[in-house]
Amino acid sequence: MASNTLAYALVTPARNEEALIEGTILSVVAQTVKPVRWIVVSDGSTDRTDSIVRKYVAQHTWMELLRMPERSGRDFAAKANAFRAGYAQLSDVSFDIIGNLDADITFNPNYYEFLMAKFGANEHLGVAGTPFVEDASRPDRHSYAGRFANLEHVSGGCQMFRRTCFETVGGYSPIKGGGIDWVAVTTARMKGWQTQTFTEKVCFHHRMMGTASRGPIRARFRHGQEDYYVGHHPLWELLRGVFQMKESPMLLGGVSLLVGYLWAWTTRVNRPVSQEIVAFHRREQLARLRHLAHRRRARA
Repeated sequence: MASNTLAYALVTPARNEEALIEGTILSVVAQTVKPVRWIVVSDGSTDRTDSIVRKYVAQHTWMELLRMPERSGRDFAAKANAFRAGYAQLSDVSFDIIGNLDADITFNPNYYEFLMAKFGANEHLGVAGTPFVEDASRPDRHSYAGRFANLEHVSGGCQMFRRTCFETVGGYSPIKGGGIDWVAVTTARMKGWQTQTFTEKVCFHHRMMGTASRGPIRARFRHGQEDYYVGHHPLWELLRGVFQMKESPMLLGGVSLLVGYLWAWTTRVNRPVSQEIVAFHRREQLARLRHLAHRRRARA
């Protein structure tokens, strides 16, 4: 299917994003290939988020603001529910690709044209995206630059699904503790779809991952907890923690990740994913470790 025949829609759950959402809007408005519809879901925002979005909705007929009731607290289940509400607004829209776009992401004008071409070139591609960069002055230092990076995973901040794939996996599951994007992508692969991060382009993430309501050390601890309850293999997690000790914050980040994983393990935190997904995920991780070990021996 040629890329110029593919249409895409976007949904952006946003909660109190007045500082960053205008940059995201300007990035989408500047796209060489624009969405057929973009639903911005204000998830009970109490700041200027709604008024900023309304200004652009008045200028672009393909933009829409959906207001959710105010609520206390911030969690990932609410984000999944907000996305579902936005997706339901697309019932009368014809599109092939559905994208989740966080309200703190920016990118170059041909970003979505590039991704549509990838979907158009491969009918088996179910989920696609690019790395995100947190330091715009160093676009080479992105989340998939390391040799252990898994290009089959697609980061949730700007995640694009073929519509049939998204509906096959059941969309985003409302998991309060996080991992909603990971579960969706892993389920897609388990059901036979290809998923890929394309490193030829990047998007820019203007808030350090996982730090919306916590510092970087606490965020790493939380990531370790998430790693446990989505089923990371213990050997994989150990190597991941050691590797992250070399990244900022030096040593403490990796240690905090491992402590979070061990805390969740010892307290037997309830896993919100099926044993089928855990088993599939661990098989993938062990296969990747064997592949890396084989490459290391081949170079020796």
